[in-house]
Amino acid sequence: MDAGELAVRWAAMLDGAVAPTLTRAQVEQLLARFCPRLIAAVRGAADLSVAREAAAALVAANYRDPLAVHRSVLVLCKDLVTAVCPEAECADYWPVRERAIELAAEFAAEFTGGLRNAALAEQETTLSAALTAAREAEARRHLSEARFQAIFEGASVGIGTVDITTGTVIDVNNAMAETLGVPAESMPGRSVADILGPVNIGEAFALFQQLLSGEIDRFRFETQHTKPDGSHTVVDLSMTIVRDREGKPRFLVGVTVDVTDRKQLADQLWYDAHHDSLTGLPNRLLFFDRLAAAGGQVGVCYLDLDGFKEINDRRGHTAGDRVLSDVGQRLRAALPANAMVARLGGDEFIVLVENCSGQAELTAVTDRLLAALEDPFDVAGLLVRVGASIGTALVDTDATAIDELMHAVDTAMYRDKALRHRTNLPPLTQPPDTGLS
Repeated sequence: MDAGELAVRWAAMLDGAVAPTLTRAQVEQLLARFCPRLIAAVRGAADLSVAREAAAALVAANYRDPLAVHRSVLVLCKDLVTAVCPEAECADYWPVRERAIELAAEFAAEFTGGLRNAALAEQETTLSAALTAAREAEARRHLSEARFQAIFEGASVGIGTVDITTGTVIDVNNAMAETLGVPAESMPGRSVADILGPVNIGEAFALFQQLLSGEIDRFRFETQHTKPDGSHTVVDLSMTIVRDREGKPRFLVGVTVDVTDRKQLADQLWYDAHHDSLTGLPNRLLFFDRLAAAGGQVGVCYLDLDGFKEINDRRGHTAGDRVLSDVGQRLRAALPANAMVARLGGDEFIVLVENCSGQAELTAVTDRLLAALEDPFDVAGLLVRVGASIGTALVDTDATAIDELMHAVDTAMYRDKALRHRTNLPPLTQPPDTGLS
């Protein structure tokens, strides 16, 4: 599969994801600009930043559907790998696959940022239009009131006005009512505190009181809102004082945007970018983020599998992936509450033990990890065994700069790994015991 065919395949995958500004042929042309560099990047011959450029181009082309991210990640992790390594036994298969996952993570991170920026820009435009119309309504009432009313009633974001002297609602549009889950006709004349209800009184209400007292002129933040029916939404809330020509406060304008879907998409993209797609474990990026944030003494266990290559060679990568997935689950289940396991890539795993009391605790964790791998793994009716080699290190994060910390961990892990007893258990290939003779 060459770059042109990859672009056609990608465009086909994006069919159904809403992008009304482009035709199918235009989508293929857009993607064709990036596919040669993506292929070069997955081969290690080009920078990974091309994935971010491709994501930014799709967001700019009005791809805002989460389906576009999902299908693009599939293309980067599957079709791109196939384009470079048509056969799973290709010598560069694993390095290519790892770089493809990194490309997908870069793509997802840029797409998330692009969606957020686009949403914020749209909200800022709407808020600016609403405020401009409100000021014009005060200065040239007969001309501007109709314009403001059209924006007010037809806006897709929630807009409400509040009396600055009493703190009661003057008017709200239907979008505001839908966001808050309260009928629009029931809000005018009621206080903001009464409308929000006790469960939602918090930071927003405190900032609202500062607006009424004149301590601040505006505020904006995201908050979780509980509707009267018990459902939850994430709301981006802005509130601003509208003043007359002399600078005297006249009323407050509030704008709400339901960002629940965007927040969920951002959370999912963050998860995908920080977790291994095969095992579901944290990946290298999340592991080193946790290590950098840790305080005090930490323990690190570096683990690679013995006998795994033989399983891949004899049973194929599908069997190998199944074993890696099961290994990840066993390791996670074996750890205490203060430890996390991440997959670095291939058959390499790493464990972080936070607030580690010393070598005795680290040794106990190591023994639990080895014990978790003692039982054979069932792969399509065959039992296979893998052993493990583990190197360990104890590091005082409070006394060590992050760069020195990484070097100390790396050096100590490989030193201990070379000295530690290796559990060389040859893979078994036999059917599981069914108890039948």
